[in-house]
Amino acid sequence: MESGPAIFAGVVFALFGAGLLAWTGIRLRRGEPVALGVNRVASATLASVAGTGALVLGMWCLTRV
Repeated sequence: MESGPAIFAGVVFALFGAGLLAWTGIRLRRGEPVALGVNRVASATLASVAGTGALVLGMWCLTRV
């Protein structure tokens, strides 16, 4: 019964992290800014760290099932 929320949270975090990393990569490849009005390197770094963190957190939740 308790594994349902862990599976849901793990999938949500993993999908968000993977989506954010893919979106950031596509924006950088096209030469478009990741965030408007912010240094390109800083915004790409912060988005990559957040995406990786969410992906790791999702994998951690899924291993606790």
